[in-house]
Amino acid sequence: MAKRRITKQISVGGVKIGGRDNPVIVQSMTTGDTRDVKTSIAEIKTLEDEGCEIIRVAVPDMEAADAIPAIKSGINIPLIADIHFHYELALASVKNGVDGLRLNPGNIRDADKVREITEAAKKAQIPIRIGVNFGSLPPVGKIGASRGGRRVVDGVNDLPTIAEAIARGDDDAYTVVDHMVATALWEISVLEDLDFDDIKISLKAFDVETTVEAYRKLAPLVPYPFHLGITESGTVTTGSIRSSVGLGVLLYDGLGDTIRVSLAGDSREEVKTGYEILKSLKLRDKGPIMIACPSCGRADVDVLALTNSVEKFIKEVKTPLKIAVMGCEVNGPGEAKDADIGIAGGNGRAVIFRKGAKTKIVAEADMLDALMQEVRAAEAEMAESQA
Repeated sequence: MAKRRITKQISVGGVKIGGRDNPVIVQSMTTGDTRDVKTSIAEIKTLEDEGCEIIRVAVPDMEAADAIPAIKSGINIPLIADIHFHYELALASVKNGVDGLRLNPGNIRDADKVREITEAAKKAQIPIRIGVNFGSLPPVGKIGASRGGRRVVDGVNDLPTIAEAIARGDDDAYTVVDHMVATALWEISVLEDLDFDDIKISLKAFDVETTVEAYRKLAPLVPYPFHLGITESGTVTTGSIRSSVGLGVLLYDGLGDTIRVSLAGDSREEVKTGYEILKSLKLRDKGPIMIACPSCGRADVDVLALTNSVEKFIKEVKTPLKIAVMGCEVNGPGEAKDADIGIAGGNGRAVIFRKGAKTKIVAEADMLDALMQEVRAAEAEMAESQA
């Protein structure tokens, strides 16, 4: 994995982002009507329980902006206002005590309005995320660089992708990625002209290649932290896969300071998936990691049933343990020995491992209970060591 990109550190409601040693932060966005304060708080509380560290809410009108103080009073994590089209909503959100703003340079393109928002954010000492999104880019020529007069009447969707430009040998083509980066740089320059540098940046698209190339292109040009995401990535199943690929590539490159896994489903799944991505790259420790055998014709025990039972059990486990559930003698003993706790089945029985050492042999009927006892014992030992 590449060395992590060092950025300027910013703070969102006390949560530090970027810098040298701060962790990659997991955030989400509410799915309901922000104006419904009770429902919004209830959803955010469930996300807090999953480990969500920053929450964003849509602010489509003034009633939603006015709900911010009541929502903030009922939650424990920083609140970001998501603003589109109407700069007045950003000003109202700042006045109402929001912890940060997300602005879309694709639909708030008046520099004077952006300056007014920036002055308010600067006075309130809150950061701004410049949220560039492929689905709402400004027309070419209306904002950012235009590559010596290139203009497209119908906007960005007529621009070639990088793949298309390479395929036709047009190395000088002004691509969607170029336009995303140029759009971000335009708004960055507006903020910097006002001596404002509490900035976070995102460059999101549904297409993984477009997203990855946009972040890679902007990274050497600015010192600000990146918020990563694959926008509108899909359902819990397909969206988690697409997001894991895109975010995984960027995080492995050393890019990214906060993430959101955008899923069409229960918002708690966004947080769970986000942590699993970070855990797989050893960027965060939260709860257990389970190594599970997929089972095959060599398995002599019902490893799938055992795996499903263990997965349900460890949902309540908060300790960062590595747990291996294996079904045969091929990889089972090796993987189980490498884990904090492991079980390797065979011939109607199973061997339990702790830190590479065999602790007991149990019958197949007792496998789950034996493994659960080992997990609880490991939790207790870790808690005692940290006391």
